Amino acid sequence: MAVLVQQSVKRTLFRMSLPMLAGTVAMNAYNLTDTWFVSRLGTIPLAAMGFTFPIVMLLSCVAAGLGTGVTLLVSHAIGRHDHAAAAKLATHGIALILGISAIISVAGYLSIAAVFARLGADAETLPLVREYMSVWYLGAITMCLPMVGNGILISSGDSGAASRFMILGMVLNTLLDPIMIFGGLGFPRMGIRGAALATVVAQGVAAAWLLRLLYRKHRLIVCAGWGLSEYLGSFRNILRLGAPSILSMILMPVSATVITRILSGFGNEAVAASGAAGRIEMFAFVIPMALGISLAPFVSQNFGAGRMDRIREAVTVSTRFALLYGGAVAILFFVGAPWLASTFSKDPKVVSVLVAYIRIICFGYGMMEVHRYCGIILTGLHKPISSALLNGVRVLALLIPLSYLGAHLFGVWGVFAGRLATDLAVGALGLAWVYRACDSTHASLAPVSPGPEQNPAPATKR
Repeated sequence: MAVLVQQSVKRTLFRMSLPMLAGTVAMNAYNLTDTWFVSRLGTIPLAAMGFTFPIVMLLSCVAAGLGTGVTLLVSHAIGRHDHAAAAKLATHGIALILGISAIISVAGYLSIAAVFARLGADAETLPLVREYMSVWYLGAITMCLPMVGNGILISSGDSGAASRFMILGMVLNTLLDPIMIFGGLGFPRMGIRGAALATVVAQGVAAAWLLRLLYRKHRLIVCAGWGLSEYLGSFRNILRLGAPSILSMILMPVSATVITRILSGFGNEAVAASGAAGRIEMFAFVIPMALGISLAPFVSQNFGAGRMDRIREAVTVSTRFALLYGGAVAILFFVGAPWLASTFSKDPKVVSVLVAYIRIICFGYGMMEVHRYCGIILTGLHKPISSALLNGVRVLALLIPLSYLGAHLFGVWGVFAGRLATDLAVGALGLAWVYRACDSTHASLAPVSPGPEQNPAPATKR
């Protein structure tokens, strides 16, 4: 039943967002908790965490992109009441993410020194980076499974369980962090290695619960005698849908890697400040993230029902919310920047850079969320390639060039100004792109099967 095309747009969007709020809070609490406890160890360990952020984001984006493909296919099968196909796709999707994450983990483990030296890690930070990432890579498989399984649970109508298993992992991580980092309850003091181990254990427990739910409750993991050709066929379909999402998401760690490399030229204090600020931002925006998770299914279902009027209203509602929320957060962050900075570091140089980061970049928060929502809406309109292109413009045409230019002209503060200019410009561009997409599909309203860049009628413009 197309429940998302009936009630008021505003009520429907926010009603969908509430159950996902707890999950998004838990998901982002991992990084924030790890960063806060590691900051107690000093500036160098905090800088080491800053260097790991782009690589952690990279694998997370691959897993999330594949999860998008699996979720679309499983939900489509459930929608046509074909449980056998849904179980086959879910099982094959989990097998695919296990294989890919294992390959990335082995390759990453063997290249820790080379990769992070290229990122700018020096003789002080590189040993700590190695300590953290050697454990992180060994547990990367259990970190990827929840990202795929979460979408499968939501597709099967069990969003409550999806939130609960994310909360379980977050609570375990919060409890284990101080014990494993500083020692206690029989554990030795492991420092930054303990932060990685706490995350691996917590997400491993959550992944085990997830697999049990999918196997016993929803019967979406099955053991059948599928041949290699059937696995490869499922893998192709998943990648056909997930590849544009991976490409779009992977630009985030690419940009973070470049920015980290730029900031490393200004010292470990700049890297430490940027890493802490990035995690603060992620946690501050869990509420709009919850709305973003709701936007894609809302847009897709109304697109299939031919309700472009509701999609346009959703664009208006989400844009207003992004600007109001972003403005409120900007005011709070600007005023509270010194307190936030002192919470994560006692080093005066780190605090100074972190305050500058927050007070410059916060004025673009609203338009940053507008850009994010525009990408999600384009995906909901079955235009994931357009979404990837929009993100490509942000990173490759604006963020990286402006960051280099700002660093050259104004130093570390110029890097932050480049990010602000990017957020303002790409938010406006995203809105124009979305409204054009709505206009171009207005006459093509028949439902279609999900595809990487399909319109329901011939020859519509992007």
